[in-house]
Amino acid sequence: MKKIAIFPGSFDPFTKGHHDIVVRSLNIFDKVIIGIGYNSAKKTRYFDIDTMVSKIENLYKEDPRVSVLVYNDLTSSIAKNEGARFLVRGLRNTTDFEYENTISQMNRKLNPDLETVFLITSPQFAAVSSTIIREVHRYGGDVTEYLPYQV
Repeated sequence: MKKIAIFPGSFDPFTKGHHDIVVRSLNIFDKVIIGIGYNSAKKTRYFDIDTMVSKIENLYKEDPRVSVLVYNDLTSSIAKNEGARFLVRGLRNTTDFEYENTISQMNRKLNPDLETVFLITSPQFAAVSSTIIREVHRYGGDVTEYLPYQV
């Protein structure tokens, strides 16, 4: 049985830190689905979702083990629909752990077959977040060193 994982997030934008998590996940799982979900807490996206899908798909075009899926549903339901038994989440710090642990518990309640796997962020990406990237970009700062593609 293939080990399929979903790496869910809004990925607004998809950073080198996210890319690092995907690459490392491929050492554990047979397939990784990058699930771009609509976050009800975020009313608008800064980066266009179709553009982001295109950038991410292009980044992994040589690796058939990676796919991109846009969804507007519970991640636990999407995992079940896609045959994924694992969620992958990156943790930068204890604040991330507290937040992700709560979500993990609810996902497990909604889909008992779903296991969340936490990967500690590589040190060089620990201070990088999509929120910070958006702010720097919004005010004209150079974000190229934090993104695995051109904006």
